Amino acid sequence: MSREMPFSFYFTGALLFLFHWGILDFSIPELSERYMLIDRFDRRINYLRISLTDRCNLRCIYCMPVEGEKKLMHREILRYEELLRIVRIAIKLGIDKIRLTGGEPFVRKGFKEFLPMLTALDGINDVSITTNGVLLSEYLDVLRTSGVKRLNISIDSLNRATFREITRFDYFDHVSRGIEKARDMGFYPIKLNMVVMKGINDGEILDFGRLAIEQPYHIRFIEYMPIGLDSKNPDFISNSGIKNTLVNNLGPMSPVLQGRYDGPAKRFKFHGGKGEIGFISAISSSFCSDCNRLRLTADGKILPCLLSNIETDIREPLRRGCLDEELIKIFQDAVHLKPKSHPMNLEGHQRVHRKMCSIGG
Repeated sequence: MSREMPFSFYFTGALLFLFHWGILDFSIPELSERYMLIDRFDRRINYLRISLTDRCNLRCIYCMPVEGEKKLMHREILRYEELLRIVRIAIKLGIDKIRLTGGEPFVRKGFKEFLPMLTALDGINDVSITTNGVLLSEYLDVLRTSGVKRLNISIDSLNRATFREITRFDYFDHVSRGIEKARDMGFYPIKLNMVVMKGINDGEILDFGRLAIEQPYHIRFIEYMPIGLDSKNPDFISNSGIKNTLVNNLGPMSPVLQGRYDGPAKRFKFHGGKGEIGFISAISSSFCSDCNRLRLTADGKILPCLLSNIETDIREPLRRGCLDEELIKIFQDAVHLKPKSHPMNLEGHQRVHRKMCSIGG
């Protein structure tokens, strides 16, 4: 005696038949089409900067107090598998550029295993690293095999004594060797970031300028930003003054067209120079109208603006076992909070509480 098949059997079979002949489409539409990250001011967000750790092997005077900063507990830091899940969601929302920062990213254990997993994710078109360069030589092989070509290296002085004064450590030779090895291995572009400070390293502006003429490095002059500090730098130096110094002493510069994955730097090139000069002028010439980035801190906060105290927690919902749709909503909420411009030049603005070492620059 035959058993009667349940209705669900026939229903499922019918669906499969319709799918087979293309009458039904079970594919899920790309989330980027439905949830593209566009803020209230019509800026499309496609760039995520990820701080892997708050720890660093230097104590730069504009980034961290001499005694260091209270370190996050291990459980407070996003695990690598959590970071990969967050990035997968971000990719579906239109993020295609990732920068790994710190603290110092190379001091986090497991970096060499994590990086290839990150760069293998479909949808990421550019992964770059910001490092202080102390451990760079040891990590260049894994960077190259993982497909990373773009390096940002923070080096605020070409003078050993001044380097030690700024960083509070005598690692100049480590950094110099790492930069030269990266150049010889074909990494490009290699961006050397200099924060100019009155009476400390402003006498080296021309030295960095000459380096952009003689070597294929992209020198980036970054205006001092009072983040996590008690007061503004009383001797602020604008990039317009730095540019005038360079042109008056080293000759004319021509503008360079922006590339797809370029940051906010205004780029120039000396005539006949092998490298470039770039100016990142967050204070004197805000580039907020073109800002396309979010920041993810090591402890799992999304920051829509570097120079603001606004932040959205993603770690705790993640660890509660939230669904992807909830993570999407968290990203959307963070983007909605993105201000039109940073308040740093406004009277009575709030001091940024986080120190640069916990934001990732």
